[in-house]
Amino acid sequence: MNRRACTAMVAAILATTALTAAACGGSSKSGTSDEALSPADAAAVSGDITVLTNRTDLVTDGTMQKYADQFKQLYPKVNVKFEGVTDYEGEVKIRMNTENYGDVLLIPNTVSTEDYPKYFASLGSATDVAAKYSFTDKAKVADKVYGVAGFAYVNGFVYNKDVWNQAGVTKWPTTPEEFVADLQQIKSKTSATPYYTNYHDGWPLSSWSSVIGSVSCDPKANDKLPTTDPWAAGSDFNTADTLLYDIVKNKLSEADPTTTNWEDSKGAIATGKIATMWLGSWAIVQMQDAAKKAGKDPNSIGYMPFPKQVGGKFCSVVAPDYQYAINSHSKNKAAARAWFDWFIDKSDAAAVNQAVSAVKGAPLPPALKPFTDAGVQFIELSQAESAKLTKIDNASEVGISKPDYRQKIVDTARGAAPGDLKGIFADLTKRWMEAAKTVG
Repeated sequence: MNRRACTAMVAAILATTALTAAACGGSSKSGTSDEALSPADAAAVSGDITVLTNRTDLVTDGTMQKYADQFKQLYPKVNVKFEGVTDYEGEVKIRMNTENYGDVLLIPNTVSTEDYPKYFASLGSATDVAAKYSFTDKAKVADKVYGVAGFAYVNGFVYNKDVWNQAGVTKWPTTPEEFVADLQQIKSKTSATPYYTNYHDGWPLSSWSSVIGSVSCDPKANDKLPTTDPWAAGSDFNTADTLLYDIVKNKLSEADPTTTNWEDSKGAIATGKIATMWLGSWAIVQMQDAAKKAGKDPNSIGYMPFPKQVGGKFCSVVAPDYQYAINSHSKNKAAARAWFDWFIDKSDAAAVNQAVSAVKGAPLPPALKPFTDAGVQFIELSQAESAKLTKIDNASEVGISKPDYRQKIVDTARGAAPGDLKGIFADLTKRWMEAAKTVG
């Protein structure tokens, strides 16, 4: 299942398309039209609410209903209904031109931060919300916060440890060049495909944007994009896109990327047919589950940071998943806020997904123990310039959080499209810098 239409983690970094502004207002049974207060008395909270989610699999398999049943023990007068949306970004974007987009929802990547007050109820002052939760900068407008991530992930390569060991590679590579050399070892010494792009589904390629900050170990890397060339030599994107290009150019990825299949790739990496994929840490659980189904050891699934060190240390950005928000038009804001608080604070959703809880002080998941053991430095990206970044990305039509330009990199590297990487970077830079001048 498509865990998110990029990833991951990309939602925390960028947005790509501005929405048509919807009228705001509406009425509420509690709070004001632009505020959703935490209910003080659980027994007094009542009403029916609809929760929109991109996790259609968790709706159909009954997982979300189990959460609703647990919630109802505390809030017996609240009825929670779930609506799984397959094309979440596309469908919800359209629905947000009306007032009918659920009571609680995941904020689509396409909503510009500055537009949050048009669609979502305030969750409180920036100071109060940030005291309890991490990753609130992206959802802050003026002195209020409008969304909180359910949890967060780090970014890295999911890999089959057995395959890497079979190739004689037992240590994480520390440079892109070492990484390519290790894939060469895998190609020559095993039958596995060293790297799998998941080109056909597209969205996994978009997750390469989540390298921002991890390569440079710079919490402000995202904020610098509006005023710098993102593809300048040595930059995060230049480093990552060059690595992707070199992997494909050296025939270390699948023979025909147009035939890749995301669902099939889980079983393939679990059984050692694929060695490596760049994905958010959310994928670890899915690959481990695939290993169990195939009768393989789930511990064979490993996770490594991007092959670049700063000051002798790897860095990995802790990137929030989709942000939960409350529809500003909801007629049952107290009930919606009760679910919001319970799901993020009390449910085991973060633990089950081996994710980093947004609640400050919560323990890190076991899946990230190799990172902590190796002293990987976790950083949180500043989102102070996210609104400007969105505008530049839209105006340039680069689509940093879309798969298109990296699919072009793959096509060029494999000889299916004309040109070279230098030309691709020159084109991206030209479009981006011209758009930056216009937006500025």
